[in-house]
Amino acid sequence: MSNLSSISIQYIKGVGPARKRLFGRLGVESVEDLLYFFPRRYEDRSRMTPLSEVRIGEYQTVSGKIMARHQRRSWYTKKHVTEIVLSDKRGRIFCVWFNQPYLENYLRPNTHLVIYGKADVYKNRLQMVAPEYEIIGDEDDEERQLNVGRIVPIYPLTRGMTQRYLRKIVRNALDRHCDDIHDLLPVPLRNKHRLANIKRSLEAVHFPPDVQTQEEAYRRISFEEFFFFQVSAFRRRLSIVAKPGHAHGIGLDLISRFTKAFPFELTAAQKRVINEIAGDMQQSAPMLRLLHGDVGSGKTLVALFGCVAAFENKKQAAVMAPTEILAQQHYHKIHEFVDSGPFKDLRLACLVSSMRKKEKDLILEQLRSGRIDLLIGTHALLSEQVDFADLSFVVIDEQHKFGVRQRALLSTKGSNPDVLVMTATPIPRTLSLTLYGDLDVSVLDEMPPGKGNIMTRLFSRERTDEAYDIMRQKVKAGQQVYIVYPLVEESDKTDLKAAEEMYRHFRKKEFKDLRIGLVHGQMARQEADEIMQAFKNKQIDILVATTVLEVGVDVPNAGVMVIEHAERFGLSQLHQLRGRVGRGSADGLCLLVADPVTEEAEARLKAICSSTDGFKIAEQDLLIRGPGHYFGRHQHGLNELKFSNPVTQIDILELARGEAKELIHQDPGLREPAHRVIEEVIRTRYPDYLKMVEAG
Repeated sequence: MSNLSSISIQYIKGVGPARKRLFGRLGVESVEDLLYFFPRRYEDRSRMTPLSEVRIGEYQTVSGKIMARHQRRSWYTKKHVTEIVLSDKRGRIFCVWFNQPYLENYLRPNTHLVIYGKADVYKNRLQMVAPEYEIIGDEDDEERQLNVGRIVPIYPLTRGMTQRYLRKIVRNALDRHCDDIHDLLPVPLRNKHRLANIKRSLEAVHFPPDVQTQEEAYRRISFEEFFFFQVSAFRRRLSIVAKPGHAHGIGLDLISRFTKAFPFELTAAQKRVINEIAGDMQQSAPMLRLLHGDVGSGKTLVALFGCVAAFENKKQAAVMAPTEILAQQHYHKIHEFVDSGPFKDLRLACLVSSMRKKEKDLILEQLRSGRIDLLIGTHALLSEQVDFADLSFVVIDEQHKFGVRQRALLSTKGSNPDVLVMTATPIPRTLSLTLYGDLDVSVLDEMPPGKGNIMTRLFSRERTDEAYDIMRQKVKAGQQVYIVYPLVEESDKTDLKAAEEMYRHFRKKEFKDLRIGLVHGQMARQEADEIMQAFKNKQIDILVATTVLEVGVDVPNAGVMVIEHAERFGLSQLHQLRGRVGRGSADGLCLLVADPVTEEAEARLKAICSSTDGFKIAEQDLLIRGPGHYFGRHQHGLNELKFSNPVTQIDILELARGEAKELIHQDPGLREPAHRVIEEVIRTRYPDYLKMVEAG
């Protein structure tokens, strides 16, 4: 469908230049993008639940006519409230929305609605709070066939777009370009696994006649995506390991000196992974290894071994972190280790974007001349001015914060250096082996002894004062507290409490007798560093922050983490933030303040409260959010898995992986005529992978 990728969405009937911008917000630029823009769920509107049979505590779809509408202000919070009474002649239900006064223009009496939400009982009446709604008006027969009386797709939306409109545009695209849709998988492969026609599959994913047909179509399209992704990953690995790297000399003496340099015993998992890294670094082929483990499992210590091994071989090493705070923390921790241990001659430096030019220029000159053995930094390491004398070992911390291209750019700073990428977002081992086809995998599945346990408790916003009372008690007991918000400044478009506003409130009223600090990502580096240092030095009791704390911040005396509006955070974010407490020997406490109004938000909060196991959390996160958001594609530019789900479709993924491996074994360069189309697909879908293959 390469030609469809070049046809702008604006040329679909019903779009045009103005609405093209709306689709752009959804990442839909071309006709191909639209055809692969899949529903997030489906509603079976062929069998609506009568209001008299609505089940309490469950999410379900119902329909009816608006009998009454009321606008008011809530008594306590003064929020704007829109309330309607919906009836289907057999029963009625109240629906409530907060801070959406514009609904008055849409939800008018006698309007027919379809709503989806969780039914509860409030003051002896049936109610849904903030349900999804869709107006079913006086449509023509063609539109009614798309919106009622069938299994109906529910898509992700953006402001200014409705479900009815999007369904109509998808229908127009399928009708207009049906003959332009071509199968990309090789015919023998489709026949071998009895894979359905791609045209029928796309039709069935968007407008399924029944559940079974939709599932089969989704399976077929997922196989295709898994297959092409795996082919690109295998090609990437082959292009690197086939070239000469650095064969480091690493004996048992070096491993022994390193492990004995710490005032504590390393875990068995840490020792195992150090040996895996040592084995890789001794080979002439470059190492490509993923290290993942839970928050606090000791990944940085393990990565430091590779840096020391490079130094012992008179080579250079680099560590790239996603934030300046984390880069500075790595620098200070490693500096302490070097100063007090057997590797005192190791020269290290830290390079971040906010440095003064004079300071930066000095580091760059020392790096070029080989007078720096280990450089720690942020994206600044990718700058063209950064030139190593002899780089042989690279560490990329929190790899999901960087794209594949960034990993490749850092590797080009040396001659095929060994690469270790790390993440504190654990992935079930079978999935990591499959998804990271170009990487070997190491797992730190054991926590160091002496770490405190963490208890997680959930409070509604009405019970916020209880959480604040606990904070005060913990501070009086000598502990320090983080309190995290999703925003820096207040916004007129949301009722979320902002970090800066609450910082002022705490100082003047709530905790005016305590020492309060504020840190967020928009601060100047020096100011943020000074505040974090004051918190570490116990000069601040309560630190108000945004998600700048998510990664790596380590203050052992911080015993309480309060997360306000926790329903607005992702599950891995919540787990990362929670991991900032309980880092010393004392137990930690995480208090979540939230009022979830969606099924997904409820699932996240339930998962975070029920487990502290990062691997279980990761699996739940994949199930809840889907792989696209989990692997950071939207935030960080990766174009990996758009719609297939490696948790629920592990069997399809492994089947596709096996076929991809066999293909690359038979035709590594994809030079056979029958395989040329596969290379073209990879070039279009995964350009970063192919660039690395060609550059290598």
